[in-house]
Amino acid sequence: MSFDNQFGPKGWTPENIASIAGKTYLITGANSGAGFQATRILLSKGANVVMLNRNPSKSDAAIRELKQEFGEGANVSYIVIDLANLSSIRTAADEILENVPHIDALICNGAIAQISKQELTVDGFESQLGVNHYGHFLLCGLLFERIDATSGRIVVVSSEGHKMGLRTIQFDDMNWDKNYHPNKVYSQSKLAQMMFAYELQDKIAAANRNVKVYVCHPGASNTSLIRESASVMTRVSWWIMVKLGLAQSAERGAYPEVMCATETPLKERAYYGPTGLMNFGGPVGECKLEPFVLDKPVLTTLWERSEEATSFNWSL
Repeated sequence: MSFDNQFGPKGWTPENIASIAGKTYLITGANSGAGFQATRILLSKGANVVMLNRNPSKSDAAIRELKQEFGEGANVSYIVIDLANLSSIRTAADEILENVPHIDALICNGAIAQISKQELTVDGFESQLGVNHYGHFLLCGLLFERIDATSGRIVVVSSEGHKMGLRTIQFDDMNWDKNYHPNKVYSQSKLAQMMFAYELQDKIAAANRNVKVYVCHPGASNTSLIRESASVMTRVSWWIMVKLGLAQSAERGAYPEVMCATETPLKERAYYGPTGLMNFGGPVGECKLEPFVLDKPVLTTLWERSEEATSFNWSL
C-alpha cells in the first residue's frame, strides 16, 4: 500500500534536490552499494560527504573512483568505524567531533543481513542487532549535539524486512540464543532501527530540540548486502530475483535515503521508499507505516535496553 505520491507519478528523484553546496553529510557503509551511490548523488550536487566505513582499503578505492568521476576537488573523505564494536564507534565519534564542524545529516545506511549462523559482536550482541541497531543507536547519540547545533537530520535506513519477523522485540532473548533464524533476526534488527527512530522523534519533541528524524527503505536493490555468510538458499533466492529483474539498481536504492537527507517538507511520522509492486521498486514516496512499529511500550523498553547495552545515556 502506498499513498498519493507528493512528488508526482515519477516519485522523488535527485532532480528534486535544490542547492546543497557546502552542506555536510555523513553516511555509514558508504564504500559500496546504496551508500556509495548516495555519496555519488550528494557529491554531484556540490555537498561534502564523510564516509564512515570499516575497511580503509575499500574506502581508498571508493574515493579514487569518486575523484575520477567528480575531479580531485570533490570534497569526500572517510573515517574508519566498525559498527560491530562500541569502542570503535566511540573513537570514530571523537574523530568526527574534532574534524567535522557541522553535520547536516547523518545517514544510518550501513548494515549486515541474513547471517546464516548466530554470530556475536565483540561486545556480546547478536551481530545483526549489534551492527544495524546498537551501533547506530550509539553513533547517533554521540553525535546528537553536533547535529542539533546545525538543526540537522538523522536518516534511518530500514528495510521492508521489518515486516517479516515477530513484529515486536524479543526482549527475553535479544541474542536469539534459543531460536536463532537469520531472516527473523534481520527483521528484528530492522524493526529495532525503526522503533529507535520513532522513539527518538518523541524525545526530541518533548525536549524541544532541533533534529529531524526520517525513516526509509531502499526496496529490493542489487547491492552486496546479501553476503557469503548468508545461507545458500538465501543467496540463490536473491540471485533469481536479480536475474528476473525484480531488484532495482543500487543507485535507485539510494534515492530514499538521499531524499530523507535533503528534501523539504517531509513528514517525520512516516516511512519512505519505493512504492511499486511489494515496494520492491517504483516511484519513491510515502509507504504505509504499520501500527506495530509504533507500539509505545515496546519503543520505550527498547530505548531503555539500548542505553543499558551500549552504556550510553542520551541527553534527552
